Amino acid sequence: MNFIHNDLGVLNGGEVVEVTLSSQANVRLMDSSNFSSYRQGGEHRFFGGLAKQTPLRLQIPNAGHWHIAIDLGGYGGSVRAGVRVLG
Repeated sequence: MNFIHNDLGVLNGGEVVEVTLSSQANVRLMDSSNFSSYRQGGEHRFFGGLAKQTPLRLQIPNAGHWHIAIDLGGYGGSVRAGVRVLG
């Protein structure tokens, strides 16, 4: 599976992550455990989904180590992405 990965590191609950995309794509905010399952093609839980408009802002639900994965859901094409923590 092709995806863009951003390791956000340890963040506090309530912080906001902003994702800017060049085209629509799936944006998934996951903790380390769910990201590991996602990478292996397994069941996982995430915040986010199909982002049709940019920028997309996601709030970190609780303190922990967080990851952003951006993919096209198996469709062809490409996407460029920028990810930053707003605080």
